[in-house]
Amino acid sequence: MATIVFCSVNKTARTTARRCLSSYSKGLASSGESPLSCTHSPLTTLLPSTRWFSRGSSVRFMSHGTAGRAGAGRTRRGALLSGAAAVTAAAAVAGFLANANHFQRAEMATKVSPISEEKEPEGEILERCRGFMSPPVTDIGELQERKGEMRTRMEMLIMHTQADFCKALEVVDGGTFKVDRWQRNEGGGGISCVMQDGKVFEKAGVNVSVVFGYLTEEAAKQMRSRGKVLKGKDGKLPFCAMGVSSVIHPKNPHIPTVHFNYRYFEIEEEDGSKQWWFGGGTDLTPVYINKEDAFHFHNTLKEACDKHHSQYYPNFKKWCDRYFYIQHRGETRGIGGIFFDDLDSPSQEEAFSFVKSCARTVVPCYLPIVYKHLNDSFTEEEKDWQQVRRGRYVEFNLVYDRGVKFGLATPGSRIESILMSLPLSARWEYMHEPAKGTLEAEMLEALRNPKEWV
Repeated sequence: MATIVFCSVNKTARTTARRCLSSYSKGLASSGESPLSCTHSPLTTLLPSTRWFSRGSSVRFMSHGTAGRAGAGRTRRGALLSGAAAVTAAAAVAGFLANANHFQRAEMATKVSPISEEKEPEGEILERCRGFMSPPVTDIGELQERKGEMRTRMEMLIMHTQADFCKALEVVDGGTFKVDRWQRNEGGGGISCVMQDGKVFEKAGVNVSVVFGYLTEEAAKQMRSRGKVLKGKDGKLPFCAMGVSSVIHPKNPHIPTVHFNYRYFEIEEEDGSKQWWFGGGTDLTPVYINKEDAFHFHNTLKEACDKHHSQYYPNFKKWCDRYFYIQHRGETRGIGGIFFDDLDSPSQEEAFSFVKSCARTVVPCYLPIVYKHLNDSFTEEEKDWQQVRRGRYVEFNLVYDRGVKFGLATPGSRIESILMSLPLSARWEYMHEPAKGTLEAEMLEALRNPKEWV
């Protein structure tokens, strides 16, 4: 059995975390109340920061244990050993240009339901930047001069999202992210935050990219093949692309891997007009099916979508299932979430408001699941199954993911950021097929036949 040791510098925070997790489970089973209604949860106290690279750590969970091998064909879950791993998928220039390769049009209704008022954070740009993991990619003075422009507002949003998510992961893991600023010679740069070999997360990465310059002819050709009409001046198409991307690979096989990406693309045409669009999504890749977790994750995304249009969640959930499909295996990468691209309606303001709502779910849709399974023990057999599933994750990213494929083939791309989505370890077993009636077989069935979780 695993031996769990709680090391806390804030007893109240630890107690509150337990209460919130209890609310999470009970709420799903009975009242339907959101598990995040506990306003004193450590998840809601992660944002304040007053200095660059500040680190908040009100509670740490450290666990140690041994894992025993269970017999094959078991139908009950073995003990769960604590630990979770995180990997971040970085969207460097290649990442963004690669996503431009996926221009499937979203069928949007022109009538949008009323949405709640979501105001921009108060305060000057400089004041808001103090809570980030690093100063923004763009010079703060330049951001202040054009703070009303969408490029500035989106850069501030992705910087906030990176900081909020990193700080939430640091609290649960007790470790700290390595902050790596990088520049792109062709224009722009990024901030990669990576945490490896932590107590909970094996590899966690959260990447921000803000890049600009001229589209290559290959990129422009791919966009045109997806329905974009692009007219450059003297054959040149100035562009700006930015986004935040993350992949988290936990150590514990009962804590799922999560991925999210939210991005904005802008192209200036020969007459000076600009084409713009948003893309992104959040998806979950568990090793074992947990219906409560699946409901919580999907319902959190659905609530964010429903603020803007009743068809967003069902449409984008289906799109997610189609996109994250491993064709040569005949299965999806995980249990999905939402995915959208080329979103340029009904207006720029409303599209940005929707993306902002989605970005704000990355902590509440995932962290309660992490806390819930934080101290679960696991067997060596379950760890082996996690490694097999990670192999499938690698297969999708290297064979099908447009961002990775395009990035690897694009000059000037930052390879370390592009491959940050890959786990530290994975496993391939010849002709592997779980025995019928096992939890592994149940997981595989859900991947071969995507389900409705809400």
